[in-house]
Amino acid sequence: MGKDLAATFPAARDVFAAADDALRVSLSRLMWEGPDEELTLTHNAQPAILVHSLAAYAVARDALEPVAGAGHSLGEYSAYAAAGALGLADAVQLVRRRGELMLDAGQQRRGTMAAVIGLESERVVTLCAEASQDGLVAVAANLNAPDQTVISGDPAAIERAGQLLREAGAKRVVPLNVSGAFHSPLMEPAARGLEQELATVRFGDPAFPVIANATAKPIDDAAAAKQQLGAQLTAPVRWVESMQRAAADAAPGTTFVEVGPGSVLSGLLRRIAKQTTAVSLGTVEQLTSFLEQHG
Repeated sequence: MGKDLAATFPAARDVFAAADDALRVSLSRLMWEGPDEELTLTHNAQPAILVHSLAAYAVARDALEPVAGAGHSLGEYSAYAAAGALGLADAVQLVRRRGELMLDAGQQRRGTMAAVIGLESERVVTLCAEASQDGLVAVAANLNAPDQTVISGDPAAIERAGQLLREAGAKRVVPLNVSGAFHSPLMEPAARGLEQELATVRFGDPAFPVIANATAKPIDDAAAAKQQLGAQLTAPVRWVESMQRAAADAAPGTTFVEVGPGSVLSGLLRRIAKQTTAVSLGTVEQLTSFLEQHG
């Protein structure tokens, strides 16, 4: 994970080294050598994804002219770091702590998540509310595409919601292998702890607006950024609205650039705003091709 970037680009190698120094552990070795079962633990996976994203961004930075940013869940931290609002050391330490807090909250009150495919998000929200009974909750956590929503909450409520969603016409309801009910009220203990951490971190105003997950509105000052990151853990990721806002604000000919591992967000964007153009930058091949065209 990112090993090819570090081997090819000095700017990426510097990001990995700085992250290792900040955490006082070799996150890069874990990313490059595994074991996978340790890397996928949320307190390791979150900083790993952030560092991979920022390493790729460091390589492409001089060829980019960002006018706005956004990030899906954890990616919102990458967006603020790319916008200069959050230093690399602070970002990686904060994200590691975020993962620890989320893991702890999941252990305190066991939760789960499931992906709902083929049903409009408004219907998912309504049926989750219907499935929330007897103090157990199910909520729409990630509104990823018009017909793809991730639900989150107590296992019994999620099971109840899944049945209702299938009866309503969902093509699939797929359980996810997660350590907690993220972006749901079950993350309240983690949100309180994260707010305390955020209060100690130096934040600046972002160099370009970052569209917040919880509101789908652009943020351009440090205080609002901190508040939104604190609220994010218990609020839904309004990705459809966020990308609709970004597409509406973008000038004609704007290219959306997905920076980091994978191309999931580019795929979602094509389903949300079909008129947009997107490129993914996460591998040596992708970055080399992009720099040849734009460098």
